[in-house]
Amino acid sequence: MDKTPYQEFAKAKLGFEFKDIDLLVTALTHRSYVNEHKASVHDHNERLEFLGDAILEMVSSDFLYRNYNEPEGIMTSWRAALVRTESIGAAGKELGYEPLVRLSKGEKHGSERAHDVILADCFEAVIGAIYLDQGYETAKDFIYKHILNKIDEILEDESWRDPKSYFQELAQKNAGVTPVYRTLKEEGPDHDKSFTVGVYVADELKGTGVGHSKQEAQTAAAKEGVKSYKAAEKAAKTAK
Repeated sequence: MDKTPYQEFAKAKLGFEFKDIDLLVTALTHRSYVNEHKASVHDHNERLEFLGDAILEMVSSDFLYRNYNEPEGIMTSWRAALVRTESIGAAGKELGYEPLVRLSKGEKHGSERAHDVILADCFEAVIGAIYLDQGYETAKDFIYKHILNKIDEILEDESWRDPKSYFQELAQKNAGVTPVYRTLKEEGPDHDKSFTVGVYVADELKGTGVGHSKQEAQTAAAKEGVKSYKAAEKAAKTAK
């Protein structure tokens, strides 16, 4: 295979050339691709993902410890928000390695949710590849640049908090009642069900969410509800 696009990506987006470009190629190779090309491809990214996940957690923990004097529970929640699938998947999209990810034909046409998970796994695998090829400091710099730079945003919008618990606090503070979740729609076959849930405060719809389980949809609805309250707070402050 032509590995030039991988080296060009490394130079343009990562700022260096890989000594062993096969590490980057492997980091962007999904297990499904290996299963589809068993005769010619033998390595996928799961071992690199395992390594990168550990490095990401270590660097994030060290960063939070050195920069904030908060209880363990708070910093654990902050770290979880920084390294969750949505965050690192979004960082992967920003980097633009998606066209280089090697997937089976089936996975290429999979759900958006599954695709986001694959991109996030690749991000962790890329961290592992950088660490092996360039060392800890370069991997650390990569994490600082693409993940830890989001900390101010996470603290400002309080997205590190559990959405359902936080929304309940806001609902009780603003309306004096506990929110109610109602399933608005169920779609799809049993193996790929989709639920749409609305969250109501005093019978007023505050947010809707979609998920593959009612719990997931409720969490998404709560996030929308939090945004609604935050937007109202911001508008009230601006009006003063």
